[in-house]
Amino acid sequence: MPPQPAAPQDFRPCSHPHLYEINTWTWLEQLSARLKKNITVAEVPDSEWDALATQGFNIVWLMGVWQRSPISRRLMLENPANAAQFNLALPGWKPEDVISSPYSVAGYSPDPRIGSWNSLDVAREKLRSRGIALFLDFVGNHTALDHPWMREHSEFYVQAPQEEFQRNPSLFYTQSTQGQRYIALAKDPYYPPWQDVAQLNHFNPGLRAAQIADLRTIASHCDGVRCDMAMLQLNDIFNANWRHLLGDTPTPEKEFWTEAHAAVPSLTLLAEAYWGTEQRLLDLGFSYSYDKTLYDAVRDANISQIRDRLWSNPERQSDFARFMENHDEPRRPEIFPNDRLAADGTLLATLPGMRFYHQGELEGRRIRQPISLRLAADEPPDLFSTNFFQKILRITKQDVFHEGKWNLLDVAPEGDAPTDALLVYEWRSPKAWKIIAVNLAAYTSQGRVHLGDRVSPTQNYIFNDELNNVRYDRSGQELHQMGLFVRRDPFQAHLFDITPAP
Repeated sequence: MPPQPAAPQDFRPCSHPHLYEINTWTWLEQLSARLKKNITVAEVPDSEWDALATQGFNIVWLMGVWQRSPISRRLMLENPANAAQFNLALPGWKPEDVISSPYSVAGYSPDPRIGSWNSLDVAREKLRSRGIALFLDFVGNHTALDHPWMREHSEFYVQAPQEEFQRNPSLFYTQSTQGQRYIALAKDPYYPPWQDVAQLNHFNPGLRAAQIADLRTIASHCDGVRCDMAMLQLNDIFNANWRHLLGDTPTPEKEFWTEAHAAVPSLTLLAEAYWGTEQRLLDLGFSYSYDKTLYDAVRDANISQIRDRLWSNPERQSDFARFMENHDEPRRPEIFPNDRLAADGTLLATLPGMRFYHQGELEGRRIRQPISLRLAADEPPDLFSTNFFQKILRITKQDVFHEGKWNLLDVAPEGDAPTDALLVYEWRSPKAWKIIAVNLAAYTSQGRVHLGDRVSPTQNYIFNDELNNVRYDRSGQELHQMGLFVRRDPFQAHLFDITPAP
């Protein structure tokens, strides 16, 4: 058993938190090179944590802290398809640069390169002292092929009879420590199996109990977990994927995530979720879920889908994690180039919910690092990106974006330019009022936003565009009677701070 620290008080992120994902191994390699000594997470300089706090981050997700799998590393090296990716990310890479996948977990204790349990606790306390929560990973669907359960609890895994193995040997791993067993390689329903991980049997009560025990241990060292491919543990999805190998194993009465949330209610759960399962997972106890639907709609500039996503269920918008990149997606400049950043970046930074940023995103990095590589080539920061993200993070640190109320605003047609691509919404609190207007299309859009009783006809107002550093003075009478006229060029935005004129 790992050491159990004294039970800390619950520490939950603020509303609409900013999360920063760090590839922990890579980060430590970079810091170690700079400091000219090998460091663990306990020895990360305070200046690094200070910088994250200054930028306004409320959560740090240290991705990939658990024990890595030697088998996974070997498979990564042997797969010729990986060499091309490694060459792109790190020209001249050597075998020692390959470290195995962080999602092929060999055990829920820190990898020695990351540190110890005490190292994690030190990092957690440093983050807490700065008002930042610590998130780690939970990979519930599968384990590494050399996880101890493969030797000690083969019943925890989906297995096949010999004749099934002989029909499709590439779908299975042969386990010989308890007699010849054929363990299914993990997969989702739409892709070939992952070659370095074994599929857990989520209908096995012993496995569920063991995973709950793991979650309790993890919860004693962090404040939240990002749950990898969380929808694969839903009873119906698991059943559809694996029933042909489960025989008469009964479906559990409860969902695993219901049991997990009840067992560790203080742990904030973030779901990696796809296929429209987000709402189900939220209802089972997750605090946040990936919003891949919105990501795809913004990527494609699909205005109707963006509107549907935001208008259809406004009361649940604060439950989604919004992002322009993470370690599973291409780098931001490839999908959301700089000429779209003002609109797309402002939108995803100012919607309710979790605002999710990825290591290197703020600098506009273009090199996509494979997660089984310990580092990537150096790359100079992109000045346009750094300037934008410094500005948007400084603006969205303001309390109104965390404590205020968010509302979508109607935009009426005005003039000869179309209105359809103009999305306008507000954040309001007793102390502040913001209006954000984004044009999400490659053509000019304009319209009139009716403000009604939000303004007084006897009061004039200052509209300070914090994004573009421009001030507009507006008559309260005009605003009250006609509304606010907004016109934006392609993929541009306003971010107004509104105050009464003196």
